[in-house]
Amino acid sequence: MASQKLLVKDVIKKADVLLEVVDARFPEETRNSEIEKEMLRTKKPFIIVLNKCDLVPKDKLEKAKSRMAKAAPAVFVSSKERFGTTMLRHKILEVANIRDRDILVGCIGYPNTGKSSVINGVAGRGKASTSAISGHTKGVQLVNAGSRIVFLDTPGVIPFDEHDEYIQGLLGIKDSTHLKDQIGVALKIIEKLVEEQKDVLESFYNISATDGNSYDILEIIGMQSNFLKKKGQVDETRTAIRIINDWQKGLLLAEKP
Repeated sequence: MASQKLLVKDVIKKADVLLEVVDARFPEETRNSEIEKEMLRTKKPFIIVLNKCDLVPKDKLEKAKSRMAKAAPAVFVSSKERFGTTMLRHKILEVANIRDRDILVGCIGYPNTGKSSVINGVAGRGKASTSAISGHTKGVQLVNAGSRIVFLDTPGVIPFDEHDEYIQGLLGIKDSTHLKDQIGVALKIIEKLVEEQKDVLESFYNISATDGNSYDILEIIGMQSNFLKKKGQVDETRTAIRIINDWQKGLLLAEKP
């Protein structure tokens, strides 16, 4: 973890412009206030890139962008749909304000937010090595994206603290078999769904979540799924594993308008 933090700080030191790549489905959870303070302290321009925007309804994206604007300009990107990369390129050139040399751009973010995919979207497919496996990028790579933009593609992912298991569950970095507190992660997922897309939760599990209590909802889902122990009690762990798996497979996402 210490070496990862040093790599992140090294990227911040070397870059002219910094990109913080966050997951558009849960932007607040995948931002890092400590890293943002470090970037602001250096007085270097940074842009928040809301990646995977194709998975989020437009109204939610606009609300997230409005909140982000207090810290830095935000750009929507979908590496999968090849959307927003031209706008990101223009925004980099705009905030850099460098005329006489190439612009070094550092890309920072949690694992699985899609940093290398964002770089590929701007530079052209295949120029930065990508993989679905967290931590795939092993060493610093310079990626020429044209228009005087050169990316520092690094393994400088923001390391997780011990208490960030919820985020790791949300991002699919740890599957249900590797999470220590499966029930706790499932309850957090339920809370998020109740707050943001309760109708999806109710429709998918064919339940009514009227009171919004996450533990009660987990019990209802367990009953509806017939996940019962011998004495008729709900098997909470089995229910939690189903909820986590459904979430990580993308089955609990709202349809785009």
